[in-house]
Amino acid sequence: MAGVETMAREENGQAGDQVTSLSRAVERKRYTPVLLEEQEKEAEDLRSVLTRKLKKKCLCSPSRAKELVLGFFPILSWLPQYRPKECLLGDVMSGLIVAILLVPQSIAYSLLAGQEPVYGLYTSFFSCIIYAVLASSRHVSVGIFGVLCLLVGQVVDRELQAAGYTSEGGRNQTGMTGAGNLTAGMTCDQSCYAISVATMLTFMAGLYQVLMGLFQVGFVSVYLSDSLLSGFATGASLTILTSQVRHLLGLKLPRVQGLGSLVKTWVSLFQNLKDTNLCDLVTSLLCLLVLVPTKELNDRYKAKLKAPIPTELLVVIVATLASHYGRFEERFHSGVAGTIPTGFQPPQMPDWSLIPNVALDAFSIAIIGFAITVSLSEMFAKKHGYTVDANQEMYAIGFCNILPSFFRCFTTSAALTKTLVKDSTGCHTQLSSLVTALVLLLVLLVIAPLFYSLQKCVLGVIIIVNLRGALRKFGEIPQMWRVNRVDAAIWLVTMATSALANTELGLLVGVAFSAFCVLARTQRARAAKLGRAGESGPYEDLSAYRGLQAHAGFIVFRFEAPVYYANQSLFKKALYRCTELDPVQEAALRRKEQQQQNKKRKKEKDKEKEEEAGLEGRGGASPDSGVATVAQLIVPEKRSFHTLVIDCGPVLFLDTAGVNALKEVYRDYKELGVGVLLAQCNPSVLDSLRRGGYLQQGSDEAQLVFCTISDAVGSTQSYCTENGGCEIDSHC
Repeated sequence: MAGVETMAREENGQAGDQVTSLSRAVERKRYTPVLLEEQEKEAEDLRSVLTRKLKKKCLCSPSRAKELVLGFFPILSWLPQYRPKECLLGDVMSGLIVAILLVPQSIAYSLLAGQEPVYGLYTSFFSCIIYAVLASSRHVSVGIFGVLCLLVGQVVDRELQAAGYTSEGGRNQTGMTGAGNLTAGMTCDQSCYAISVATMLTFMAGLYQVLMGLFQVGFVSVYLSDSLLSGFATGASLTILTSQVRHLLGLKLPRVQGLGSLVKTWVSLFQNLKDTNLCDLVTSLLCLLVLVPTKELNDRYKAKLKAPIPTELLVVIVATLASHYGRFEERFHSGVAGTIPTGFQPPQMPDWSLIPNVALDAFSIAIIGFAITVSLSEMFAKKHGYTVDANQEMYAIGFCNILPSFFRCFTTSAALTKTLVKDSTGCHTQLSSLVTALVLLLVLLVIAPLFYSLQKCVLGVIIIVNLRGALRKFGEIPQMWRVNRVDAAIWLVTMATSALANTELGLLVGVAFSAFCVLARTQRARAAKLGRAGESGPYEDLSAYRGLQAHAGFIVFRFEAPVYYANQSLFKKALYRCTELDPVQEAALRRKEQQQQNKKRKKEKDKEKEEEAGLEGRGGASPDSGVATVAQLIVPEKRSFHTLVIDCGPVLFLDTAGVNALKEVYRDYKELGVGVLLAQCNPSVLDSLRRGGYLQQGSDEAQLVFCTISDAVGSTQSYCTENGGCEIDSHC
């Protein structure tokens, strides 16, 4: 007996040791996930937020007033700290060189805008001064920009036709009544009315830009991507080139308006090719033979040249002398610049009656001018290690349009070519713009009348030669396509629409197509099953890398896009495809199978009752009457996992539809006995989950949301080990 009791005690002791060792092993395997304690946020209603911001903006103190003044007039900040020994020589040289380039371009681009040459000089002069005072950029050169001149010229030509003016000067008396602001007693000729339209358009564009700066909407420039702006500029360059061919050939043709103007213009050119002015054609070819090679030399050796060769100015001087002494206007009927008056005309108010006609056109011009100015200012600020204020740039370019509009000027913006020249010739501050303005003032007061005999074909050649940079983009299409097909498609669509349809329409179509591409990327988001390399490696796509292993009983799923109303159905489809289990269809199949089994059991019961009734009638009994004859058939579960982990790291945000989609996924998989866990949710996603009801008030979020995928997997494995199974109803 004693031996038996001893053996029993030993067996009990061994069993106790086994239980203790098992419990210790479980304790060692228990996983403790990382828990982050969120910062408490003070609830603040809209009224208090607005009150606080208004107090901050409207705070009146000497320091605040000084800050506002210095912020609005940046020249007051950098001019007192100006270092003449270091900066003066570079600023003066760059200002002189830019002015030498700007004089012929100002006269040439006036032709593109449908204005007299003197108005181009006015525009460049006033914009240089105003931008130097208000700009936060130190290197950007503001002046006449080809694309904006094209837009202005299109609006001017449209309004001239509507007012009854012809395209080549003079007045169509039969069309006088078509102009709402003209009367029979008016003496305003075509040039006067053209600049009236341009100044009103410029004033409205500047007003839009200042209002956008006032309301702090400088961020709108981010919606105009580089590919969009490049495509728009290239398409507009094709239109500009087409519009100048008539001047190169000496053809007096009206500018074509409306959709398809580029094609219609070329058709008109070929139809009138027989009327080509040979003097203008020869002059154009000679200027091209001189300007194109020298421009290429300037580009190729710009690092070695201290200053670019002023070929345009030399061509203008030589061509003017040749035209004057050769009497090209009288002998060959060549079109010339005409009289360019000296001095300034008195300021005048814009024609307010034109606002309904130009308000919509001015908005697109304002957006383009601002986007180009901000992109250039940020690019050169980054290059030279300082920052610019986008809203201040909005103010600067806005007032560069508003104030000069009272002095017969048209729309301006930053110009890439002149900015590059300015930067490469030693510019340090906007003092160089003031030097440029002084040179332009000298031209306006003394030199301008000397350009009377300058042929218009020479101005057209200058415009076309300066389009080389934009037209070279066609050679970069294969590279753009290899780098990013979406950006290449945006470029092609914007360019084609701007050139073949309409310039303003091209910008609108480009913005819409860019937004569609962004939306399409979320519609075609990448979805993947994740695996892990080793026990501490990151979770990555199983189809992208070798050597990754998936956890037994787990599926880790990643959807690389926000989940919102437009792609929530695609999110669920991608999830069902990766898990190879559609819980909705699976539940429907189970219900259908259950109904079939119920019908089968009912039939068998009816059959048993009939047999029992027959046996009772014969006085017998069924030998198996006390045994259940129907076995309940359960639908087999065709799944190899018990937990689904959704990696929310790439999910930037959730809307109501996205939260509802996650709730449906959680509920549907839970009905099949599969747990759904979320990992790596950012604070915005967590807030959306709480607001949307995915995380119920008072529920244990630590059982549904984890900081990392490893925490989600390790915590579930630990739970399964402790409880001998993974019953999702008790775990989540």
